[in-house]
Amino acid sequence: MTQVTERGTRLPTAPRAGVRRRSPAAAACVVGGAVAAGLGLGFLAVLVIVLWISSPYPDSGPGGALHLAAGLWLLAHGTELLRYETLSGVPAPVGVTPLLLVALPVLLMRRAARLGGGASDEDDEEVLPASAVFSAVLCGYLAVGTFATVYAAGGPMPADPISAAWHVPLVAVLAAAGGVWGAKGRPLGPLPNWLPGGVRRGFVRPRYALALRAGAGGALVLLGGGALLVGASLAWHGAQVQASFLSLTGVWSGRFAVLLLAIALIPNAMVWGAAYALGPGFALGAEVTATPLGFAGAPALPRFPLLEALPAAGPGTPLTWAAAGVPVVAGLAVGWFAVRRAREVSYGETALTAALGALVCGLAMAGLAAVSAGPLGSRRLAEFGPVWWTTGAAAFAWTLVLAVPVAVGVHAWRYRPAEGPVAVEAGTPVGDGWHDSGVRELRWEAMRKASGALVPEIVPERVPPAVEAVPAAVVAAAAPAVRVRRAVTVVAGLDLGPRPGPVAPPVPVAPPVPPVPPPVTGVRVLARRKPPV
Repeated sequence: MTQVTERGTRLPTAPRAGVRRRSPAAAACVVGGAVAAGLGLGFLAVLVIVLWISSPYPDSGPGGALHLAAGLWLLAHGTELLRYETLSGVPAPVGVTPLLLVALPVLLMRRAARLGGGASDEDDEEVLPASAVFSAVLCGYLAVGTFATVYAAGGPMPADPISAAWHVPLVAVLAAAGGVWGAKGRPLGPLPNWLPGGVRRGFVRPRYALALRAGAGGALVLLGGGALLVGASLAWHGAQVQASFLSLTGVWSGRFAVLLLAIALIPNAMVWGAAYALGPGFALGAEVTATPLGFAGAPALPRFPLLEALPAAGPGTPLTWAAAGVPVVAGLAVGWFAVRRAREVSYGETALTAALGALVCGLAMAGLAAVSAGPLGSRRLAEFGPVWWTTGAAAFAWTLVLAVPVAVGVHAWRYRPAEGPVAVEAGTPVGDGWHDSGVRELRWEAMRKASGALVPEIVPERVPPAVEAVPAAVVAAAAPAVRVRRAVTVVAGLDLGPRPGPVAPPVPVAPPVPPVPPPVTGVRVLARRKPPV
């Protein structure tokens, strides 16, 4: 023991908890990303195997079905597949991504990142930083994605390696970033410093939060309007849709596969319907575009139920022009959501927020149009779907023209002064909008009517008669600092305004009593007689 203390030999110490726990936590995040990718692959593999088993004419064995499942998983990330069995012998790309399939890998990846970035129940386990969780989950997911790309190359529809090299990481990065952000409590800090100063000043909080909400509301209205247009067109062409569905295959397994594909393409049809309502429309091949103003050309389209909902060829009709009501409602929605619930916000601030909301709506629609379109062949079907930049520009123009005046008008209407006679008395401060405009009394009365007997009614206080008899001059002289607030009549026959409280009467002061002079007593001086000598 003496040698140990004299020589200064270091005793072995236990490793720190953070160092010991960080490596297993990072490994768990890597495994979580790999499991998320594996679950998506497994779901599609089970679905394809079930359809292959139920098919009376299988083209290949179970290995071909598994290769096709890997290709579908890559297609769900936006990767283009190559179809070699064509009449011309030239490989034809298939790039139209069913947007409903995109939700599967995005939700699984987001959940893995959220679980990895969440706080642990154990006190001695250190929580990984957001960057470490993001990198670890991304590594596990991309490892499985690389394996799926290599495995799909031996199937009937292999994936384009260049397309898979940037589509799969892009979807994984966005989903992982959303999961980590949600695990950290969705913080909304300042914008990054690498943005220009004008952009940072334009998107200051809470302006950019309101702009995001308004833009998202406008995009949702456009998508809902597109779904309404597609549904109405499918109902209008119900006979053609039914004939197309029954003519594709005669077995129930094939019809079930066609039904699943149509359901997976419903979000694409919603985006296309929104692009049609905005005006630019969508392309159906080379030099063929469907717009509300007209539909010219004879596109070489395959038989598919959703494609039977296309309008008839020829110039536009008032029925197709009525689709312009969808962007009008979207512009109104952007203007409504862009108004802040604060009295001190100026009209210029509200107009700027509405303009930023229109910009967000345009960017959202441009992105949705880009991911919903793609090629279905190499020649006449090389262009299929809406053009992203025209769709985004049309969405921005429609919402900007309508949202700014609507937002300013809603702001002026929401914070308008209360109507009714207002009596201004001496000593009342000018500009006190909350107490003197009747807004407080209006809101209190609305709350009382909505809640029944929970909110009491404002009962005006009565002034005692003894105080009413006191002359105003005496009250003003006795209490000059008492401010009498004016009464506001909100409803005819009902005075909800505050009444002046009871004023204490002045204490009567006794008049000064003049000092009573002391009683004067007469002093009689008697001359003493001189005694006789």
